This record gives sequence, structure tokens and C-alpha cells, in this order.
Amino acid sequence: MSKKNNDKDTGKMVEDQVEETVAEQDGSQEAQESGEAQAKEDSSEVIARLTSENAELKASVAKEKDDYVRLMADFENFRRHSAEAKLELVSTAAADTIKGLLPVLDDRERAMKMLSESSDEVAKEGTKLIYTKLMGYLKTKGLEPIDAMGQKFDTDLHEAVAQFPVPEEDRKGLVFDVVQTGYTLAGKVIRYAKVVVGI
Repeated sequence: MSKKNNDKDTGKMVEDQVEETVAEQDGSQEAQESGEAQAKEDSSEVIARLTSENAELKASVAKEKDDYVRLMADFENFRRHSAEAKLELVSTAAADTIKGLLPVLDDRERAMKMLSESSDEVAKEGTKLIYTKLMGYLKTKGLEPIDAMGQKFDTDLHEAVAQFPVPEEDRKGLVFDVVQTGYTLAGKVIRYAKVVVGI
């Protein structure tokens, strides 16, 4: 009987060990499945976090790029305005200088009228030469005399200082005489022609 009991005890022990091993394997498999589920859950959270961070970084880069483009546009506008201001300053300085020379041109016209009645050919030629050189230089800077004599009166170019009755109907409204020559500089009037208009 003791051998039977002993075999029975051994069988029972083997059965217990098998059950324990199976239970351990089941526990291990459950733990593994639980770990895998946890790992999947953790990786989903990581992916969601990384996706969110990626979106934030893209938005940040887009904002920085927009700020950079705006800054470059502002700088380009500033550079262009500065260049225009410098050109305007140079143009204004040149216009002021040329305006200062207009009385010299007026004196030249008076001198030429006086010399036209004189018999001094040397004085006539000298005065004409000086005028030609001065006017040639001023024309390179954009100065042009306003052609007024015989032209239709234009308030954009002429300043009427007097009116003169004319018998011919076709001469009414035309410039009859030029009292003072007008000038344009680079297409802008710097002095209106003072004229007498036929009425």
C-alpha cells in the first residue's frame, strides 16, 4: 500500500507541477498580452504627442517664415524709399541751382536785344557763344525753354501779365508777346512764361 500511496503522491505532485507550469504559462501569456496592449497604448500616445509636436513646429516655422518675408518686404520698401528720397534731394538741389541761373539767362536775352541794334559784331558773337555754352550745359541737366510766342494760351505753361486787343479773329487767345521766358526742368515747370495774350 505504501507503494501505491507513494505512486499516488508522485502522480499528484506531477499533476500539481503540470498545473503550476500551465498556470505560470497562462499568467505569463496574460502578462505578455497585457504588456503588448500597454505597449500599443503607449506607442499610440507617443505617436499622438509627436504628431502634435510636429504640427506645432510646422506652425512655428510657417510663422517665422512669414515674419521673415514681411521683414524683407519692409526692408525692400525702406531701401526703395531711401533711394527715392536721395534722388528727390539731388533733383531739388539741382532745381534750386538752375532756378538761380535763370536771371542770368534773362540778362543774356536783354543783352542780345541791345546788341542786335549795335554794330559791334565781336560783342554779339561773344554773348551768343556764352549763351550757347550755358544753355547747352543746362539742357543736359533737363532745362528746356517754354515755347510760348504764337502758341495758344495754356495756364499750365503760361502766366498772363496783360491782354492786348488784336483785330484778327484767328489770333485771339494766342500769345501775342513774351515778357519773360518760362522754363521746364525734367518736364516740370520751374518758371511760367510771362506772356501777353491777344483778345
